[in-house]
Amino acid sequence: MGVIVGLDVGTTAAKAVAVDTASGWRTSANAEYRLDAPRPRWQVQDPSAVLAAVDTVLAEVARAVGDRGGGAGSSRSAGGASRARPTGATGELEVLGVGTAMHGLIGMDAELRPVTELITWADTRAHAEAAELRAQGRATELLERSGTPVHPMSPLTKLMWFGRHDRSTLHAARHWIGLKDLVLLHLTGRVVTELSTASASGLVDLAARDWSPGSLDLAGVSREQLPDILPTTALLELSSAAADRTGLPSGLPVNSGATDGPLGNLGTGAIAPGVAGMSIGTSGAVRTVVPEPRTDSRGRLFCYALTDDAWVLGGAVSNGGLVMRWAAETFLPQADGTARDAEALALAAQAPPGSDGLVMLPYLLGERAPLWDPDLSGSYLGVRHAHGREHFMRAALEGVCLQMADLVDVLDGVTPVTEVRCTGGVFRSGLWRGVMAAALGRPLVPTDDAEGSALGSVALALLATGRADDLTGALAQVAPAGGADEAVEVPEADRATYARVRGRTLDLLRGYGELAEHLADLADARG
Repeated sequence: MGVIVGLDVGTTAAKAVAVDTASGWRTSANAEYRLDAPRPRWQVQDPSAVLAAVDTVLAEVARAVGDRGGGAGSSRSAGGASRARPTGATGELEVLGVGTAMHGLIGMDAELRPVTELITWADTRAHAEAAELRAQGRATELLERSGTPVHPMSPLTKLMWFGRHDRSTLHAARHWIGLKDLVLLHLTGRVVTELSTASASGLVDLAARDWSPGSLDLAGVSREQLPDILPTTALLELSSAAADRTGLPSGLPVNSGATDGPLGNLGTGAIAPGVAGMSIGTSGAVRTVVPEPRTDSRGRLFCYALTDDAWVLGGAVSNGGLVMRWAAETFLPQADGTARDAEALALAAQAPPGSDGLVMLPYLLGERAPLWDPDLSGSYLGVRHAHGREHFMRAALEGVCLQMADLVDVLDGVTPVTEVRCTGGVFRSGLWRGVMAAALGRPLVPTDDAEGSALGSVALALLATGRADDLTGALAQVAPAGGADEAVEVPEADRATYARVRGRTLDLLRGYGELAEHLADLADARG
């Protein structure tokens, strides 16, 4: 048995974790990159910056594995980098599992050079195309067929946008691929995708596990422009070029892997019936594993693949940790970097639960589940003279937590949720954990690791290589030693407070509706 490397390429950072399943030894690396907004509604990234971060984190864990082997399990590449040999002995590299964020889209020319930026899930330029499909009554049909809600996040609507607004680029692109496909191309030289990424595109027929002709017609692309769909347990090989960049061994098996949401469930142990996985990074999501594709009757939830017989039902919010970061930048403009994040949490903690009646609707980027409205705007409600920066800061955090609690309730209406397991850097904070647990009103169990999706890549790679018979067995091999397995304890008074806040939010919204009617009457009288 050797070391398994899990890669998680997210919205603002790439993470890699290496795990020796025999000894429990682990190491990890992280590299950040920017999310750019060159125009209103656009949220894009430079593909080269993302791929440079991938190389950086893989090189770092490769060095750590080589150093741990004391030279016995390493060699030198032509460039002089330490390279661990995949001989199968304990401490040496065995396989690389790959996970990425979903819904990305990038056009490539015939020479596999980008002709677009990486258009991320947060990009809502295709809002009119999504709205048109909904107005035509096609949203339910498309969701049931593809598992992906009709929303400008999806590659389906993004491709429709190119067909209407940038046909020259649409025609210049020989290939249309996602973030996962870009990373696999970078690592293996192959233009392929896998079922998890494809199932989040809006372009797949889940029953057939293949591209949907009807969706391709809507998107204006041909089957030949899209990559072949592999199982999430498929094995490829690391190219010699990637080996030279990272110090990993050429020919190292590369598991095609899945997307970050389903892998987050796996990595945090949220794969049993009744257990939901919650992750909060830049965005956020709640998901539970079901044995076959399914959706809810009101079209509020997605359904994406983890493996062919394990599907993740849930919803994603666009406004997760970015809301607190926005609040920190707005209300603490003089602070900087990680110090600002800590100062923001300290300031929020000064306000009482419920923020003395101040409520934030955290829709800074519109919203996905359960509302699926990219045009929603965020706001603070119930502002009073006594409210200070600490109240605005805490209300931002509470707004995210209450939105996530609403999503858990929607999921519980489709399949029972008895426990929520959470992952993400925000949950290192006791304030985040406490507010979320109180808002949920049901057990919240933090994992001891903020790298749930990367660990999920490790576990899925174990299944892909035959080192485990099923997902449960794979998870057992990578479960963090000493992991937290107790629910967060919160005062009953806090639970009651947040239950009241939910009701107060509805009352405030009704009040503002009455105000809008009153102002409309005044306008009519003046006219």
